[in-house]
Amino acid sequence: MGIGILAAVVGGAFVVVITVFKMMWRVAEPNEALIISGSNHKNEGRGAGMGFRIVTGRGTLVLPGVQAVRKLSLDLNETQLSVECVTHQGIPLKVRGVVIFKVGDDFVSIANAARRFLDQQKLMSERVHIVFAGHLRAIVGGLTVEDMIRDREKLTGQARSACGTEMEKLGLIVDSLQIHEIEDPTGYIKNLAAPHAAAVQRDARIAQAEANRRATEAEQQAAARMSEATRDSEILQAGYQAERDQASARARQAGPLAEAASRQEVVVQETRVAELEGHRKEQQLQAEVRKPADAMAYETRTLAAAERDARISAAEAEAKETELASAARATATRLTGEAEAAAQHAQGLAVAEATRAKGLAEAEAIKARAAALAENQEAVVAQQLAEKWPEIVSAGASAFGNVDQMVLLNGADGMADVFAKALTMGGTGLGLARQLLATMNPAAPERQSGANVPEQPVARAEGSVQITIGDDA
Repeated sequence: MGIGILAAVVGGAFVVVITVFKMMWRVAEPNEALIISGSNHKNEGRGAGMGFRIVTGRGTLVLPGVQAVRKLSLDLNETQLSVECVTHQGIPLKVRGVVIFKVGDDFVSIANAARRFLDQQKLMSERVHIVFAGHLRAIVGGLTVEDMIRDREKLTGQARSACGTEMEKLGLIVDSLQIHEIEDPTGYIKNLAAPHAAAVQRDARIAQAEANRRATEAEQQAAARMSEATRDSEILQAGYQAERDQASARARQAGPLAEAASRQEVVVQETRVAELEGHRKEQQLQAEVRKPADAMAYETRTLAAAERDARISAAEAEAKETELASAARATATRLTGEAEAAAQHAQGLAVAEATRAKGLAEAEAIKARAAALAENQEAVVAQQLAEKWPEIVSAGASAFGNVDQMVLLNGADGMADVFAKALTMGGTGLGLARQLLATMNPAAPERQSGANVPEQPVARAEGSVQITIGDDA
């Protein structure tokens, strides 16, 4: 009985020990870390005085009532990014992405995360969103829309680099950062892509048109080859049919052809006989008709040629005779003309010599008169007036030629005055003297001529004129 009690006590104690051990033993799952606080512990890489112990991937004893055990999740977490940003160009954009993060596996990261998120692990995504939103705004503000579209990896790398220090302080590491979408409420990206889209559409249309053209060409070539094959087939069939028809025709025409060949041979023989007969007749005509006709024609041509030669000889003789006579007449005419020309030349020389002598004599006379006029001008004028005085008186008397009746007053003095006025009115004497002087010495200057007496017009009375002369009337 004592042994049973001892066994029961030992069994109870063992159960109690097992129960107490289970209550004190804590095991960390692979995706969590145990944070044990309540005693001074020393951890690897942290030194002394941290104030809590970190256990990952193994079990440890925890004194109930003395130490507290809490779990920190090492699972992946994600946060959706939806950040409104403004680019370097001042264009508003909305960046959408996702950040996948977790608590670091090293004790330093676990300690930093435990201090910050141990009781607020559900708020970890919100905190990370705030950190990344601020850095994204700063990064996008230094980029252009073109940079963000063409190099998203650059935006992702800058965001991770900018957030790395802060995430390390939080004990977190970023496993992945992806920019899913960049929304453009202003339509800038759409307008930016419009030229490229138009170019792509153009190239697509060109490619489609080129493909259609090639397809059409291929179809046409195929149709042409089909037509060519059909044509060749039909030609071959027609050739075969023609050969068959020809063979049939030859078979049908064998009899008529043989008869025609026989008939042709007969015709050939008859033609030869006719040719021989014609040749015989031609030879007969040559002997009986053509040769005598040729002889007669030859005789006629010979006689005509002889007669023609005789006429030509007679014409040539006559032409020669005419030519000789013409030459003789031409020679005589030439000699006569030369004699007449010589006579006219001699007569012209004589006339020219006489004219020259006469001119020289007149020139000498003019020269002598000019010299005399230069030496005694008044004597020359008086001589010329004396020679021409009858003409002067006649010119003065012509003024009374048509006077029927004249009444004179003052006796002889009146008559003298009438004649004096008549001579003055005529003025022909002095004018005639001046003309004579000008004729004798046309080159003499006017200052060497006689007295400058104005010419008076000749008064001629027409019809009946009555003249009355008085002293003062």
